[in-house]
Amino acid sequence: MSEHHLHILKIFKFKRVIIPVILGLGVAAYLVFRNFDADPFYKIHWTYYSSLWIFIALLLMVTRDVAYIYRIRLLTDKKLSWRHAFDVIMLWEFSSAVTPSVVGGAAPALYIITKEGISPGRATAIVMITALLDELFYIVMVPVIILLVGTHNLFASERSYLFINTQIGLQGIFIIGYLFIFVLTSIISYGVFIKPRGFKWILLKLFKLPFLRKWRHQAGQAGNDIIITSAEMRDKPKIFWFRAITATFLSWTARFWVVNFLILSITPVGDHFLIYARQLIMWVILLISPTPGGSGIAEFVFSDFLGDFIPVGLTAALALLWRLVSYYPYIFIGAIVLPNWLRRVFVKKAE
Repeated sequence: MSEHHLHILKIFKFKRVIIPVILGLGVAAYLVFRNFDADPFYKIHWTYYSSLWIFIALLLMVTRDVAYIYRIRLLTDKKLSWRHAFDVIMLWEFSSAVTPSVVGGAAPALYIITKEGISPGRATAIVMITALLDELFYIVMVPVIILLVGTHNLFASERSYLFINTQIGLQGIFIIGYLFIFVLTSIISYGVFIKPRGFKWILLKLFKLPFLRKWRHQAGQAGNDIIITSAEMRDKPKIFWFRAITATFLSWTARFWVVNFLILSITPVGDHFLIYARQLIMWVILLISPTPGGSGIAEFVFSDFLGDFIPVGLTAALALLWRLVSYYPYIFIGAIVLPNWLRRVFVKKAE
């Protein structure tokens, strides 16, 4: 196994898996016990509908994964079987869960897809287009949801967060994050679909500046990735893009509506779209999280953003339930899938 392979596989080491588990559960436990009040628990009336909403939340997580699996098969021109596509998505989610959100799971994803027999060029294109589709969902849905709910109740919290060594309010972080995603996605889309070689030329010229020169090699590699992605993807038919975009929107919508149904399981919900909108804001905060998979940060931010929709005393417990449904399963499933995947892509191919 090459040095590069060993470096990538370090991501899946036990200590990388256990850190986010301990961190997330630790913060959740702290929040639960800090605000513990037995009263709200006694007031919960568990009914048939409570079980139904929990079941629908779990069903939405399955929908999210099926949509992702379908999309990866589509992007690989169905060179991956459904089983192999399942392995790729579970390991991709696993790597995202055990690496800091700000770093992301792109490098492990590229490695995983390549080991499935997809050429490095095609794998690069798949990872890049996947990221573009995900960002496109966010860019489109934010203004749509804001039009539906307005901005009056969107930024309920007055808390400020440390961002680039500066205390910035929630609205400021959201605006900076949204504009960054919009500009970056627009630039990369221009490079992929309009002028890939021109994009690389501009990058190399830009990184000739003295304070950017040391990253010129990486800029050149990014330009090469854009050219490869363009060659692989720009001539795809419209039906291909329709299916890819539909799968992306279905997956992300299912992911966000999980929270709505979890809240419904314990209390009536008056404004589903406002909960959805708050989650879109939360996503920006979690995107820049320095902890693996946003662990620890997510549980805290959940309480801060969605606490006013949940009965007093139950917010931290519901935040823990949310993570148990939407985050920890990927760690455990990934840990089960990984040994079999390694055996399949290394041992069997060697034989």
